[in-house]
Amino acid sequence: MRALELKKNRLQQHLFVAEGPKVVGDLLKVAAPKLIIATEDWISGQIANTKLMDEVRIEFATDDELRRTSFLQHPQQVIAVFPFFDGDTAAILPQDQLCIALDGVQDPGNLGTIIRVADWFGIEHLFCSEDTADVYNPKVVQATMGSIARVGVHYQNLCHLLDGLPKDFPVYGTFLDGENIYEQELLTHGLIIMGNEGNGLSHEVSRRLNHRLYIPNYPADRVTAESLNVAIATAIVCSEFRRPHQP
Repeated sequence: MRALELKKNRLQQHLFVAEGPKVVGDLLKVAAPKLIIATEDWISGQIANTKLMDEVRIEFATDDELRRTSFLQHPQQVIAVFPFFDGDTAAILPQDQLCIALDGVQDPGNLGTIIRVADWFGIEHLFCSEDTADVYNPKVVQATMGSIARVGVHYQNLCHLLDGLPKDFPVYGTFLDGENIYEQELLTHGLIIMGNEGNGLSHEVSRRLNHRLYIPNYPADRVTAESLNVAIATAIVCSEFRRPHQP
């Protein structure tokens, strides 16, 4: 299990680690784990789930054993090993939905939070450039707080993805010289692309966009932070896309 902290081992085994009752509980609804290591209290609460108890290898662990095994500073009753989800490396972008793409987002915490944001706003697909952080990194899995079970994450060349879309398909990105997002007509479908924490969107991706958005600071004439964290910016953008279409 400790070996799965490294990406090369995860890729070799096609396995990843999830921890805590919330994350593991949400994943159990959509996938069967290969192994569960948990306290007696957590396991006793799962006795009613006879299918789980019959089909999954379960190991009892003391709190001390969990501390030695866990990737977390404060382990939370259960650690589980799950197989990779199917279809992570290739997917067709649904053109009747709102989707998110990430261009070189490196921080695992940011990726996990963006997956959670997508889940909150009903966005089912996240398309990642090949240099974006690994979705199965334990820090990413933990930051999703279970949303990894509900949002499809697909890695592919973003330029190839964009080149395959119709010319009039709405593709949005955020820029410091973009149009005020609060003054734009935002559709219920399209692709929102968010860029790297330090460098923003790459040139190759930027030139394929047809909508440049800007999240204005407040007040506009005041010196403020240089930029927003990419996960926070994603949440603001998604909220603004959904706001006009609330029932």
